[in-house]
Amino acid sequence: MSGSVYNPGGQGSRDPEATLQAPEPFLPMPFSVLDLVVLGVVVISALLAAVRGFTREVLAIVAWVAAAGLAWYLHPLLLPTVKQHVSSDTVSLVVSIAAIFLVTLLVVSVITVKISDLILDSRIGAVDRSLGLAFGAARGFLICVIGWVFLAWLVQGKVPDWAQQARSREILENSGQKLVAMLPDNPEGLLKQFRKPKPETDPGTDAPAEADAPPQRRTDASPRR
Repeated sequence: MSGSVYNPGGQGSRDPEATLQAPEPFLPMPFSVLDLVVLGVVVISALLAAVRGFTREVLAIVAWVAAAGLAWYLHPLLLPTVKQHVSSDTVSLVVSIAAIFLVTLLVVSVITVKISDLILDSRIGAVDRSLGLAFGAARGFLICVIGWVFLAWLVQGKVPDWAQQARSREILENSGQKLVAMLPDNPEGLLKQFRKPKPETDPGTDAPAEADAPPQRRTDASPRR
């Protein structure tokens, strides 16, 4: 027994350095910061929409659109009153548009909340929440796509390191390209179509019509026939 060596690890001798090294975990494609941000935005948006309901989410968009439309078309009626208290034309324009927008948004939002509560308390409340969950996930993904388009424009093709190996990068890039392709080529011309055209005036009627001049007297000495 004097020449035997106790080896609890099994037969043969092992390298002491090899026994101290722990096996590395297998991580083929770890989640990056971009993946976590996209996942967080989509999940939060989906949960909020599920709590609020699909009807309320859709009516909220309608409220914003209605408030913006009324503010654009009705601000000329409020603008003269605001100019009496504000000297700057730019500030008075902003105040007129903002006042009509906020008042309209508040009134329409109160109505939409009442309608949404009635639907959530009805028999189709579960369906409304399920549709809201899907709508919120789609909305969160759209927010991420818009954010990626803005980031790509800001860095001018130089993608940050935390987004290089992201799993969601390719999906965001493809969706962003499709979204940009859907935008109009001439947005200024599109906005001009929604503006009220100025009444065209006839060039011949710009100047006031002159009264008929009295007949001139004959001053020549030509004999009358």
